[in-house]
Amino acid sequence: MSSYISRATSKIVMVRAGSRCEYCRVLEYLSSFDYHVDHIIGVQHGGPNSLNNLAYVCSPCNWKKGPNISTILDLNGPLVPLFNPRTQDWFTHFEVKNGVLRPLTLVAEATIKLLELNLPNKIEERFEMMLSGFYP
Repeated sequence: MSSYISRATSKIVMVRAGSRCEYCRVLEYLSSFDYHVDHIIGVQHGGPNSLNNLAYVCSPCNWKKGPNISTILDLNGPLVPLFNPRTQDWFTHFEVKNGVLRPLTLVAEATIKLLELNLPNKIEERFEMMLSGFYP
């Protein structure tokens, strides 16, 4: 299966996301990184190029997520799926307080861990965006 995504499809995905990363929710125009149309379920796992498998993602989230669709929270724990922006509501899984993302579910906890969403620089960035009314 090809991983080619047309410009028209990319535009639809970007508009649907509101030009915001669908994992960390940072607006593209406030970021110093490129944004990408990413496969939620990677092509190597059989994920299609359909709109219901594509997300708009900032480079740091894309790099950290890679082809992963799950992670473990501890060495003896079970696999926990990552947040899926096509089938799950962000606000059901995450809350933010003073820039810190707080998990409301195991899915959010797994996503925060794998994507390293609570590194000090990310917390500071989110807090500043919150103060300016641009987050979440």
